[in-house]
Amino acid sequence: MSIQPSDIGLPLKALREEVTLGSVTLKNRIIMSSLTRSRSEPVDVANDLNVEYYRQRAGAGLILSEGTLVSVQGTEWPHAPGIYSKEHADGWRKVTDAVHGAGGRIFAQLWHVGRVAHPDTPFGKKAGLVSAASPVSARGGKFRAVEGEPSYVAPAREHPDPSLLVQEFKRGAEFAKEAGFDGVELHGANGYLLNQFADKSSNLRTDKWGGSVENRARIYVETLKAVTEVWGPSRVGIKLNPCGGYNDVGMNEEDTKETFSYIIDHCVKLGLAYVQLTRYLTFFDPVFDQPGINQGKQRVQTQLDVVETFGPIIRAAGSKTKLILNGGLSAAEAEKLVAEKKIDAAVIGRSFINNPDLVSRLFNAQPLNETLGFPLNPFGFYNFADNAAVGYTDYPDFATAQAKA
Repeated sequence: MSIQPSDIGLPLKALREEVTLGSVTLKNRIIMSSLTRSRSEPVDVANDLNVEYYRQRAGAGLILSEGTLVSVQGTEWPHAPGIYSKEHADGWRKVTDAVHGAGGRIFAQLWHVGRVAHPDTPFGKKAGLVSAASPVSARGGKFRAVEGEPSYVAPAREHPDPSLLVQEFKRGAEFAKEAGFDGVELHGANGYLLNQFADKSSNLRTDKWGGSVENRARIYVETLKAVTEVWGPSRVGIKLNPCGGYNDVGMNEEDTKETFSYIIDHCVKLGLAYVQLTRYLTFFDPVFDQPGINQGKQRVQTQLDVVETFGPIIRAAGSKTKLILNGGLSAAEAEKLVAEKKIDAAVIGRSFINNPDLVSRLFNAQPLNETLGFPLNPFGFYNFADNAAVGYTDYPDFATAQAKA
């Protein structure tokens, strides 16, 4: 769903209110989701085009950056930005200065894709390694940057010392601080590295990093400890997606509840600023048409109501941790959930792509670009032809769109 033309003109009283996440006060309760856009080119350093893109969207209560890679071995996306060197920090500093200058707040999302990287991509060749909990291939994938557009391949081996991966996240957190971000979010969702350790289907280890819930969750516990040593827990959030089977992870309902309840309880006891939950979407639960393997059906079909299931843990007595929700929310639905105090803020993604001033439009009853002749162009989500600005920074604000319409 996401934001609809019918949302324009709604009062949206609850979403207009300030909210404090840890040590950071947001001017409204609409958060811009992390959106990989593949525009940090020719290398993986934030550039002037990235600066303009984020500045345009500073009306959000908080911007969550696109996934920022903590390691050269951690990417599957061409032109995704990194945060593992001073050069990366210097590039991102221009972005954070622009967002702050426009009155916004921005967290860096720390990201490592693990087994869904490919060893034959340019960065894969440079790294010489695909990190993973176990040598188990994910099904699916399509690497357009590699000849023949192969799917995922099995890592050659399990990572011999996951504590080294923890240190990569810590280093990323340190460079994010140097870059001037307001905080960091740990990407623990969507079948990427941390999620691969938590999931029984992708983690077959028999050492202290696998087996029991406590062992499979150890990567979260140790990484959060390392990152909060840099930032303090009040400026750290985490993204989790307990439902679905994206990137070929996903467990049954019982294992899902047990595993993510343990992780979320730890986050609350640690005093994180927030937990971001993504609710079930069919997009995140793909069909694999392989004989005998859920043929013609969704990957796991675990469709928990994440707010009802995990909300009580986050909202336990004495908790300082806020609950923010992602997953195709309309403004009307987000308003209702915030007003009923079921969530503290709403995370919106796709609608920010072609409506850079989305929050202003919602709060001032101004039509969306969809109705003014500037529709969303899916080709430009991750691709561009000759000009990287097309489908990225060229979507007009309301005044410009109205003048051109």
